[in-house]
Amino acid sequence: MNTFTAPTITNIENSDLRLQLQQIMDLKTKPLGALGRLETLALQIGLIQGTTTPYIEQPQIRVFAADHGLAKHGTSAFPSAVTAQMVLNFLHGGAAINVLARQHGIELKVVDAGVATDFDSHPKLLDYKVRHGSRDALTEPAMTDDECLSALENGMNVAQQLTGNLLIVGEMGIGNTSAASLLLARLGNLPIADCIGRGTGLDDEGLQHKTHILTQVLQRHSKASTPLAALAALGGLEIATMVGAMIKAASQRRILLIDGFIASIALLVAEHLAPGVRQYAIFAHHSAEPGHAYLLQLLHATPLLDMHMRLGEGSGAALAYPLLQSACAIINEMASFSDAGISEQNN
Repeated sequence: MNTFTAPTITNIENSDLRLQLQQIMDLKTKPLGALGRLETLALQIGLIQGTTTPYIEQPQIRVFAADHGLAKHGTSAFPSAVTAQMVLNFLHGGAAINVLARQHGIELKVVDAGVATDFDSHPKLLDYKVRHGSRDALTEPAMTDDECLSALENGMNVAQQLTGNLLIVGEMGIGNTSAASLLLARLGNLPIADCIGRGTGLDDEGLQHKTHILTQVLQRHSKASTPLAALAALGGLEIATMVGAMIKAASQRRILLIDGFIASIALLVAEHLAPGVRQYAIFAHHSAEPGHAYLLQLLHATPLLDMHMRLGEGSGAALAYPLLQSACAIINEMASFSDAGISEQNN
């Protein structure tokens, strides 16, 4: 397979800056550590941005959409036609992610990474279609090597065009929980049954069928063991494009606010291809998809919320976004003991 050359990812760790940020937080008018994870969140954002005055500017949501050839084997409770229908819903502003984006003032655009339908031009639609849906991974690799590399490059181009300093990566693709489960099983060396959930709402029989199909897919592509080969053989076009976007955004020192199962698998692949991307990730929520718990362990991540959500689209990340705003406001605007003329606690 042709190689993928990732951009340089800067190590955010800076002991002097970490100490400065901690001291600023410790001197605020509160007991030490009283704001809990809001304090560590402010510290992480400060390290990502290399500043003692972290801030969020022009946050962006990009929803990556593509179809999956494997879905024709009944691995989803919904037909593939729903992918295109939901893209139109996003463009018309009617999806959950649209509601949350409007509520929090986050710009949203949809990236067509490989939907099986062609769309009319729209100001909120970015055309990065590699092909009309991935191939059937039960019979051949989901993507050729060149298609996978094109999707990665497209994702980097999407990130290159971004304004602002925070990116939420959402997704839409009937069948993409199957692709994510396959990648988790391969890269995490886990039994496929542990990685599979009900996705869009499979019943027990459907879940058993999904497990049977995905087991066969893994066996067929047993030699696709490297992260790049696994991504091409098992992944989806939208996942590969998300990987590229995350890598490029991290190289530009943007905050990556990570959604649920699909976004987290994209981050895992991104970390394999460009070590250090993980440092730029803030994990929004714990998805109800069973495989997400294993992913969070692999990524050493503790998410901010647990709302029992499994919608995707970037919805969990948009819901958690105000916590990042609050963390920045606290470190920048909250008075210190000396500012307020308040005695500090005794040692």
